[in-house]
Amino acid sequence: MTIRRFVSVAVLFVLLTFHAVPALSQSNGDEIGQLKQMVIDLQSRVAALERQNGELKTQATFRGASGPEAAAAMVSATADIRQSTTTPSTTIQPAAAPSGVASSPQASILPTTLPGGATINYMLDGYYEYNFNRPPGGVNDLRAYDVLSNAFSINQADVIFALDPDVAAKRRYGVRLDLQFGQATETLQGNPANEPRPEIYRNIFQAYGTYVVPLGRGLNVDVGKWASSLGAEGNYTKDQMNYTRSFYFYYLPFYHAGVRTQYRINDRLALNYWLVNGTNQSEPTNQYKDELFGYVAQPAKSVTWTMNYYLGQDHPNVTPASNCTVPVQPGLCLAPITPAPNGKVNIFDSYATWQATPKLTLQAEGDYVIQRQWTYSAPMHVDGGAAYVQYQLTPRADVALRGEYLSDRGGLFSNATQALKEGTATYEYKLGDGLDAFLEFRRDWSNIPYFTTNLATSPSIQQPTATLGLVWWYGGKQGSW
Repeated sequence: MTIRRFVSVAVLFVLLTFHAVPALSQSNGDEIGQLKQMVIDLQSRVAALERQNGELKTQATFRGASGPEAAAAMVSATADIRQSTTTPSTTIQPAAAPSGVASSPQASILPTTLPGGATINYMLDGYYEYNFNRPPGGVNDLRAYDVLSNAFSINQADVIFALDPDVAAKRRYGVRLDLQFGQATETLQGNPANEPRPEIYRNIFQAYGTYVVPLGRGLNVDVGKWASSLGAEGNYTKDQMNYTRSFYFYYLPFYHAGVRTQYRINDRLALNYWLVNGTNQSEPTNQYKDELFGYVAQPAKSVTWTMNYYLGQDHPNVTPASNCTVPVQPGLCLAPITPAPNGKVNIFDSYATWQATPKLTLQAEGDYVIQRQWTYSAPMHVDGGAAYVQYQLTPRADVALRGEYLSDRGGLFSNATQALKEGTATYEYKLGDGLDAFLEFRRDWSNIPYFTTNLATSPSIQQPTATLGLVWWYGGKQGSW
């Protein structure tokens, strides 16, 4: 069948189709007229292309062209015909989607996935808080992240790259990198007593590689630096019940560096073991390696229970010096401490979450910490716990309550022996996908005058604050980050 005959048949089919539907409404008349005009234009183009095709054949014959050159000419002519039949001179715009019908998704503004299953995720967390004690400089006491009052503050800005292992796809490795900036970064990495050179790792909150060893159900091995699982609360506000963090989040370790393993015995029980440099130490301050032993149990579908025991020795055995005679990196000129404190820290940490109903979540945490300066020194204690309740009011709104008690005997956490308590009420509303707003009132109090006020010589037994937090987040990683 020649090209002209094929197109003629197609045109005849279109015309017969139009004449076979006499009951078309008047509202479609304009479209029919446009289609008929398109058919006339197509017939004119086909005639012109047939003439062009004949001229090409004549030119090829006159020039003695054959084989590939003649075939190329024919392919070019055929391509022109195909383009003319698929790109009409008059374009009919599709009708607008009816009200209430979702349109097709548009391309992502920022990349969220990469080839192979990796995700890229972004978060910006900011707040405005008012401390009713009006402390000098607007500095809040015993707050991990919401450190400033009466200021518009950037809590943290994050970029997260995540590639999880996929054994089913025969990829046993994975990698995770969390870059963080803002006030929270200074809390995590700002203590030279823990980090000999904090500036090196300042913006690297997590960086580790994963490999699933083919042993039984699979032995997960992570090497690098990761967020600590000691304590119920985590780093990313979008995954928390409350906007502000608890006393225990502030006191317990934020991160560790070393090797961690997890082995899942069955669907209800997984065992954990870590061997790390120390608490909040990307680089160690001594040669002792801390350990964690723990498990995550799921006795029922709606209940998850985590138990951790951590044994460490985080007293430094070196101090900065300036008399090194060999070239070393800045911060690595050190002198030994003799004798060096050798007391241990023991952390018993347990927390459980119960999804009581689809709308009601209950959570509880208990902690007991013993630390000694020397092996036979009198111990210092931190102990107590926290309770959480979250209720989903609507698909977009929820309320959460937190109550907490922390006994600080010896001033391990607050540099003063006292009993700390706090109560927090949080209203969260999801303004849109990836935009969460938090309205929160919190009251901290103690059994001694401890909290700074606008009168430097008159500390208060309480610290009430009101906070508005906004969290923008976007990315391809599902669930908690």
